[in-house]
Amino acid sequence: MSLLARIFAVPALLMIMTVSGVQAGDLSPTITVGTQEVGLTAGYLFGNRLTDLHTTQQQGPALMPSWMMTLTDPVGDGWYRGQVSLGAEMVYIEFREPIVTHGIGFTPKIKYTFVALGRLRPYLEFAGGPFWTDLGGRVPEEATEFNFVLTGGVGVSWFLTPRLALNVGYRFHHISNAGTAFPNLGLNASLPFGGFSFYF
Repeated sequence: MSLLARIFAVPALLMIMTVSGVQAGDLSPTITVGTQEVGLTAGYLFGNRLTDLHTTQQQGPALMPSWMMTLTDPVGDGWYRGQVSLGAEMVYIEFREPIVTHGIGFTPKIKYTFVALGRLRPYLEFAGGPFWTDLGGRVPEEATEFNFVLTGGVGVSWFLTPRLALNVGYRFHHISNAGTAFPNLGLNASLPFGGFSFYF
């Protein structure tokens, strides 16, 4: 069994047990100020070559546990009515191309969740922070092992219960050393992802 399959096996079993005990009329989430969200997201990184100077085609699995807190009650009217959450996320990437290397980072994270559709909740998210990888110095786009990671993405949550949601989405993923050393072309990638969140 793969690492990602093992990570998701126990939570998936807990989700099935939780959903089986919930009545159909009890599924609408009520997320208020101070509600905390603990999530686990996994995906696969696919390199994007944005210019002719980008030659590295990095790829590999990514794992992103996170914690967030809701800061606002729903604001706005209509389709854009939503809530702001702030928190932090760790990111681990195993680069399998061009060579097997690793990366780990910690990023503050902000999310805006659209609440007008009930159980279906689209969201926008942004995160950025320090990132260490031993891929740095081994590829022409990055000179150092210490870097920064910046991500922006879209996703959607489907609430299985008022406190449990499945998440799927897409992130654009950028790694660079912010000009602290050269070369610094940066590594860019697409990161489709899936996961789940618990609210309490």
